[in-house]
This record gives sequence, C-alpha cells and structure tokens, in this order.
Amino acid sequence: MAGIDHARPSRIGRLAPISQWLPRYDRSALRGDVLAGIAVAAMIVPKDLGYAGIAGIPVQNGLYAAAAGAIVYALFCTSRHISTGPSSSLAAVAGGAVLAAGAEGAQAAELVAAITLVTGALFLLLAVLRLGWVARFLSRAVVTGFLAGAAVDVVIGELPKLTGTSASGETAWGELASWIRSLDEVSGTTVLVGAAALAVILGLRFSAPRVPGALVLVVGGLIATPVFSLEAHGVALVGTVPRGLPTPGLPDLDVFRDHYSTILAAAAGLLLIGFSQTAGDARAFAARHRYRVDVDQESVAQGMANLAAGAFRGMPVSTSLSASSLNESAGARTPLASLVTGGLVLLTLIALAPLFSDLPKAVLAAIIIDAVVFGMIDIAGLRRLWGVKRFDFWVAAAAIVAVLSAGVLAGVVIGIALSLVWLVYVTTTPDMPLLGREPETHVFRDALEHPGDETFPGYAVVRLEGGLFFATAEALEERVRELADDADPPLRAVVLDMEGVDFVDSQGAATLAEIIDFVESAGIRLSLARVKPSVGRVLATDGVLERLGPDGVHDGINLAVEAQFAVDRPATRG
Repeated sequence: MAGIDHARPSRIGRLAPISQWLPRYDRSALRGDVLAGIAVAAMIVPKDLGYAGIAGIPVQNGLYAAAAGAIVYALFCTSRHISTGPSSSLAAVAGGAVLAAGAEGAQAAELVAAITLVTGALFLLLAVLRLGWVARFLSRAVVTGFLAGAAVDVVIGELPKLTGTSASGETAWGELASWIRSLDEVSGTTVLVGAAALAVILGLRFSAPRVPGALVLVVGGLIATPVFSLEAHGVALVGTVPRGLPTPGLPDLDVFRDHYSTILAAAAGLLLIGFSQTAGDARAFAARHRYRVDVDQESVAQGMANLAAGAFRGMPVSTSLSASSLNESAGARTPLASLVTGGLVLLTLIALAPLFSDLPKAVLAAIIIDAVVFGMIDIAGLRRLWGVKRFDFWVAAAAIVAVLSAGVLAGVVIGIALSLVWLVYVTTTPDMPLLGREPETHVFRDALEHPGDETFPGYAVVRLEGGLFFATAEALEERVRELADDADPPLRAVVLDMEGVDFVDSQGAATLAEIIDFVESAGIRLSLARVKPSVGRVLATDGVLERLGPDGVHDGINLAVEAQFAVDRPATRG
C-alpha cells in the first residue's frame, strides 16, 4: 500500500513501528496524510472540550489528552487509519468515577489522570500477557445497553446547562427530578442560547453531515458571546482556559490510596470498552485496505497513549470510530496523519486556548448532547436485538436501567457481572433438541422446526449442542431423565447425536457413565452417533465406550436408529 514500504521489522521496529515506516515514508502519501490530519483536528478539538465536560474536568484537559494520545499512538501503532483520542463513552465512565468519588475541580482532574494511567498500564499488561480474549466476556448486548444508559445519564447531567439552573442527585433519576424542580428559576437567555445551539448542531447533522457541526457551534458561540453580551445577560461561560501544556507528572499518591477501588473499577471498564473498540476497528480498516495489524501491538499503542495522556493531566483515550472514518475518507495512508492531528491540537493549546474561555456552557452542553446521543445510543442495534434475540434485548435493557439507577461506574460493574451471568447461563443450558427424520431421507433435524418429519414413538434422538464438560454434564443428564419420565409410550432407546460435541472432560465422561447406569436401570438402551475422534479417545480411556459395546457407537444417526429398531424386531416377532 502507498505510504509505507514493507520490510522485516527489527526488535525496535516491532516495539515502535514508526522506526520502520517513517524512514521509508513514501512522499506521495504526504498530501493525503496532512489533509486528513487537519480534517480530524477540526472535528475533534471542539468535541474534546465537551468530552472533558462529561468527565467533570477542565475543558483544556480534553485537549491535553487529544494531543498526547494522537502523537504517542502514532509512535507505536500498526494501524494506518485509526485516530486515537477521548470519546464520549470513555468520558462517561471517567465522569461516573468522579461522581462516585465526590471529587471536584483539581481533585477531579487528578482522579481522572490516575484512572487514565492505570488504564494504560492495564492495556500494556493485556498485550504482554496476550490476554485480549478477556474482552470477549463483555457481551455486545451489555455494551449496547451500558452505552445507551450512560448517554441518557450524560444528557440528564447537561440539562441544567441548557436552562441556567442547577441540579443534584445520586442517580440519574434523582438528578432529573432535581432539574425539573429547578425549572421555575430558568434563565431565559440561556434557554435561548441552548435551543439555538441544539438547532444548529442537529440541523447540520441531518442537512449537511459533512460540515463539522461542533466546530461551527464553537465558532458561533465565541462570536455570539461579545456581540450579544451573553455573560451580562446571565449566560454562564466556560471560564479561564490556560495556554500551553502542563508539566508532565504523576497524580498525588493520596489519590490512588483514597480512591483505589474507584480507579480500578473505572480502569477495568475502560480497558474492556477500549480494547473491544480498538481491536474491531483496527481489523476493519486493515481488511478494507488490505494490510495486517497486530492486535497485541495495538494494545501497546493504546496503553502508551493512555500513559502519556495521564501524565499530561488528560483523560482516557481510545479508538474514535467517527474520527478514524473521517481520517480514512480524507485520504490518510499512514500514522503520519495522527501526528499531524496531534500537532495541530498542540498548536491550538499554545495559540488559541484562551479563546475558549468565552464559550457559553449551553453551547458546550449542546455539543455534548449531540455527541452522546448519536455516538452512544445505538437505536438500530437495540431494534436488531429485539428482532433477533429477545433475551439479548432484555439484557441490554437491564444494563440501561442499571446505569440510570446506580450510576455509570456502578453500571460498568453491573454490566460486567451481567455478561458473566449470561455467559454462565448460556454455557450451562446448551440446546438439546429432539430430532426427527426428513421423509424419504436419512437426514435428521430439529423436530420442532420441522414438524412434518418422522419421529418414532418409544425412541428419542437427541442432539447435544456444545461441549460435554462440568458446566453442561448435569444438563444432559437432566434432559435424558426428562425424556424418560415424559415418554408415552415408554422409552425403549435413546440415540445421542454427538456431532456438536468437540470437547469432553473427566466430569462429562463420568456423567455419561451415570446416564448409562440410569437408562440400564430403567430398561432403556443408549447409543451414540457421530462421535468425534478426540471425544472418542476420552470416552474410551474412561471406559464409557466399552460399557456401550460395539453396537453402542455409530457413524451416523440413521445407522444408530436402525440398529435400535433391529434389536426390537425379534422381540416384536416373538
């Protein structure tokens, strides 16, 4: 691909891929990379001001994170299109931690920086130990619900800024009720500014989606403040925004000691959310442009980006799909585009930061509401869950209610718990359908889905979907006992289709032996069909196949069924 010349990476090259591609940089890619970097910077600067607001820290800290994250990510990444920086979902988790800890002002900034540093360390640990599979335990349904709930929580928190009032509450419901009670004290001018800001940014989103609505809104808000003397009319402004970058350093150790549980919970949630976004997005861009990414190295890049953002008093960073998509469409071919973006954010901090002091908070609230509603609430995803798997939808709904009722940070913990409970439930309750035979064939399939297929009174054909191990063994035994108890006429034989079983452990083999004991005591025969070699070896070692005998294991379901028929025919003739 243009822009990067391929070569076998050295050890340093594997750790810091920029040392490989930058010396061989193809200058024909420069124009696209620079234009993409400019376009992304124009989009993220105003949004990052809002993300800092979500996290409960000064607005400039969002830009600190954006600059550090974009530059450092480019040094270590293998993706050519990913744009790394703050996002609405990460900001919501950080803001939830701030609320849970009761931190304000400088203490909030210290806490968020500590969370960011720990998140970075966890990313590095994930890469070193190759533990990326851990992210698979976070269900997509739970993530969809969590993000939607966090978005609603953030919107409720921004409503007072649109009305010039104040609100408080330990949960989203309490804060909403508090805001409603404060509506008799609204500032008319603030409401007008907020309504106009929402109208502009939503209007641009739907009528001119290519126009950076957040940038237009920030510029318009900065112009409107002096022209209409908004501050004199009671409209709250962002306040002092210092120029330049802070001196890098670590948060006070007291922050870690006093809030270690909050920091660890938030960092764990940020890791799971951030890694799942990074891995999926990086692979998608790589597949589209036909190059390879190293997911472990991407974890290193994200870890280093978060460490840098935390050291500069920033906030958590990760992949931004909207910024990455803009990066791609604007012509980015290499990570140089990310360096350009980070450099422009630095220039903004050095040259333009004080200008943001006059930005109305109502305008910033409109930017935040637009970002979270359209960036975190996946209506199409929720609708799909409802249509495809109703249980998944209710899991997502439970996650939404958990966030709104217990807070964003507690919602992270509850979301992880929901994922694990769901995993345990699905694992321990595998499908075990009864099978019927398609007429005039030897094909057996789910009898409920094909009610016209042949079934055989007194004979049950059952398929176990999934491994036979400690988590599923009891369910299989209960299924066989249930078939024996409910059969009319009484069961003569059970054929167990093992095609879907690719793993069996010692407990699974022992349970199968117990099932043999049960069916023999009940006068029922048991045979197995389509046993995979790896499963058969375990069952043979444990003596299960010997107990079944040579006629107890068959290569096909129909062969097993016909063998059972053959046993009963002499008895019938006699």
